[in-house]
Amino acid sequence: MKLLIANRGEIALRVIRTCRKLGIRTVLAYSDPDRNSLPLHYADEKYSLKGSTPTETYLNIEKLIHAAKRTKSDAIHPGYGFLSEDAAFVSACEEEHLTFIGPTSKALEKLGNKLLARTTMREANVPVIPGSDGPVKDEEEAVDIATKIGYPVILKAVYGGGGRGMRIARTTDEVRRSFRVTRLESLAAFGREAVYIEKRIEKPRHVEIQAIADSRGKVVSLGERECSIQRRHQKLLEETPSVAVLNELRGKLVAAAKRGLVASEYTNAGTVEFLLDSSGNFFFLEVNKRLQVEHLITELVTRIDLVEEQLKVASGVGLDISQNEIQTNGWAIDCRINAEDPRRDFIPSPGTVIRYHAPSGPGIRVDSALYSGYNIPEQYDSMIAKLATWGRNRVEAIQRMQVALDELEIAGVPTTVPLHRVLMMDPQFNMGNVHTDYLTDVMPSLSNYLAELEKFAVVAAVTGRMVNPRSISSRHATSHGTRWREHARSLNMPWSGRS
Repeated sequence: MKLLIANRGEIALRVIRTCRKLGIRTVLAYSDPDRNSLPLHYADEKYSLKGSTPTETYLNIEKLIHAAKRTKSDAIHPGYGFLSEDAAFVSACEEEHLTFIGPTSKALEKLGNKLLARTTMREANVPVIPGSDGPVKDEEEAVDIATKIGYPVILKAVYGGGGRGMRIARTTDEVRRSFRVTRLESLAAFGREAVYIEKRIEKPRHVEIQAIADSRGKVVSLGERECSIQRRHQKLLEETPSVAVLNELRGKLVAAAKRGLVASEYTNAGTVEFLLDSSGNFFFLEVNKRLQVEHLITELVTRIDLVEEQLKVASGVGLDISQNEIQTNGWAIDCRINAEDPRRDFIPSPGTVIRYHAPSGPGIRVDSALYSGYNIPEQYDSMIAKLATWGRNRVEAIQRMQVALDELEIAGVPTTVPLHRVLMMDPQFNMGNVHTDYLTDVMPSLSNYLAELEKFAVVAAVTGRMVNPRSISSRHATSHGTRWREHARSLNMPWSGRS
């Protein structure tokens, strides 16, 4: 079997690793900016897409199908992003008898339309957020619906995704303005201007259920992930399990996710996402119809290779694991490392990585395609690495993440590493008090510590001396240390002196 990888960076390398283990030959389709990328050194074959922009390369269905046929590939793995959830791409694969490592075009059509997905979930007895039953026709209808369900509301692109095409409105004037802007954004990003309205749940938790389904109707869940720490609907940090999900709620979430996937005739790896309010009620948000960015923490606690399971399901072998065999062990946290400057409103920071050193040690995993001298292209997403840690409990996972972040070195471009270092010492995070607006709430208080980290980083770069980032924020840590110690003791968790 030969597999074409229609993606780039760390996810391309991730897929290559499992394929090498299984003896599957890989072909990496690549763009001009990626001609010196690390995955090219590990793929069995490479195929130039001859272009620089996403539209010319990783979003070009015709080129990718041609690449698969020219290299005599049997299947295509889309990774995540780009065309991973594009029904037209899957249809093209199906027409050319190429196996798509993911759901069918029929399932993608059903779940790609968020209104149809809401209807499907409602019919499967999955709780959905109150909102419009169809696309909103005009501003007046938008105002009527918002008044009926109550403010605040959120306007969403029917065919949206990835945090784009979404606007919160708290007044009539904001509804009118947001309706116009969201339609324009949707048309520009997704080629369609349909918009709908949902009730805005204030400061919810974002909890998702990782599942995998085969063509025989078998669905297994691999547990939940907490993804509440976000910026502009983009996740920055994930962990599993969630501190807010106890066994009874977990059972309800898993059952709802399975009902929804079965009703959607879904196959392969997928994630059903929910919003959890302060009263413990949960509501369907969407289905991510692909391998998730944060899949590595699920792999750490289940010891199941999700890419391998994807390949098995796509080949028709089906799932050879039962729900009773799925055992989760310990706690895992994932920090997304982006080439962005958190001190300057997270502005993207492409450029050359002068020096790169990845951490290692017990319970530490790094998924990245970085190397010293690598030039981060400006054409693509700013995520450059995923740093994950595993521990026997949440405290140990945090402790290991603190160590890993201290050891991780990416010199030459600003990154979100300093932000994650500060987050690991924030008492609210340590106590698990997070929600989707958490970063907005705490960012002003974190900015001073980010400034200190930046100042000491400059000194370290000039002197060549390493500085312990935790010593910089010692006042921040000490002021909350007693409270965190008491909380750790109440949970019967070990205390290491860090907060």
